[in-house]
Amino acid sequence: MPLAEPYDDHLPAEEPVAAAPDAGVEGTGGALDDPVVAGATADDGGPEPEPVLPEPVRQRIVTLAAAVLPVLPADEVPVPLRRVAKFAPNRRARLGAPAIAAQLTSDPLFRQRVTARVLADAGDLGAAVVDGTAPAAADPVEVAALAYLARPRGWRELVEASGAAVRAEADSAVVAELVREAEQRATRAEHDRAVARVEAEKLRDELARVREELGQLREEARQLGRSLRETQARERKASELLATERGRAARAAADADAELRRARARLAEAEAAAGVARASAKEARSVDDARLWLLLETIGQAAVGLRRELALDPVDKLPGDFVADAFADQSSTTAAGTAARARDTDDPARLDQLLALPRAHLVVDGYNVTKRGFGEMSLEQQRKRLITGLGGIAAQTGDEVTVVFDGAERMHGLPPTPRGVRVLFSRKGETADELIRRLVRAEPPGRPVVVVSSDREVADGVRRHGAYPLGADALVRRLARS
Repeated sequence: MPLAEPYDDHLPAEEPVAAAPDAGVEGTGGALDDPVVAGATADDGGPEPEPVLPEPVRQRIVTLAAAVLPVLPADEVPVPLRRVAKFAPNRRARLGAPAIAAQLTSDPLFRQRVTARVLADAGDLGAAVVDGTAPAAADPVEVAALAYLARPRGWRELVEASGAAVRAEADSAVVAELVREAEQRATRAEHDRAVARVEAEKLRDELARVREELGQLREEARQLGRSLRETQARERKASELLATERGRAARAAADADAELRRARARLAEAEAAAGVARASAKEARSVDDARLWLLLETIGQAAVGLRRELALDPVDKLPGDFVADAFADQSSTTAAGTAARARDTDDPARLDQLLALPRAHLVVDGYNVTKRGFGEMSLEQQRKRLITGLGGIAAQTGDEVTVVFDGAERMHGLPPTPRGVRVLFSRKGETADELIRRLVRAEPPGRPVVVVSSDREVADGVRRHGAYPLGADALVRRLARS
């Protein structure tokens, strides 16, 4: 195919090119005027058409030109190829092939400069090509490429001869490939015949085994036939026995129905007796309710009389307030609510049960709870979050809530105390644990007091005074749920 096939251009045959590395590319007296390398012309004086180059020859010409581009002076490189000259060697011939081929075809001066460099690198082979001869041991592709670039007298014959050699090599390679494929097919056929023979032997063995199994199956079929006949005989006998048993079962069912009717009659009689008993029990319960109401009314009147006798006026303070009075500048509010007795656990449901008891008092070990629930915060943020959460519990349950912190002096920056929450700080020389025990001891016996602290000593101490200890995690989870 032509060198510049993508551009449909042709290298003009009449343009002169350099025939040796030291030949001039401009002016007179150089290779341009050498009749040995002058381009051939047709008989009528016009340029002859470009020969059709085999693909390996065309690629070799582009590779030789691409290798020369970087060593040419910048002003000798055509403008379209200056960017291609900057490509990496492995990319220059591959990506710049169309531009290089087009320039070799359209620019004889550029081809002349490239030829001078290529012939200098080719050495003796280049000199032989310029003389119009091709060494017998030379690569025909290389000879055709050099002849195309140098274009000595008879270069078309060299290109055609090299093309014929390339085509002959390609044909030889095709023939060799066909021979190799034929040999491979013969080898595979021989292998398939061997495999077929082995498979045939296996099939014969398998047929013999199947015949043997068929004989065994026939014998088993005869035995199964005998067993089937015996089974059918036993089935007939079983059917006769079944009919007999069905008759007996029918008689037993009739007897059971009669017994069921008798049992239903007895049940009706028992239900009537139970109705009479329920009526009697209802009358007795009414009498008991009247007695209980009278007893409660009597107790209430007695309590009113005892309060009048002892001259007990309504009080504005709770026992916790008297303990809180010992701590200056501490706000105290009271609230009433509900709580329920439960075990010492970290279950928030147990805390809810305790807070459901009448007139419950919730006492919280402040820092013990905050450091377990949100210890990553500052102390001020811990106190604010705990007091705010306890305000929500007091508002929901109506219980009296007291939170105790360690601290000899009043802390600044406290949030406004929510309604129903009392905030206390221990005095100098006294810990929050001791203040919590004082609060528990101040409550009257029988009032439910819930103490939230994970300190074992606090839990044991308040339990001895009748309080309900719970772990700090119970309150933390209760606050998270709120």
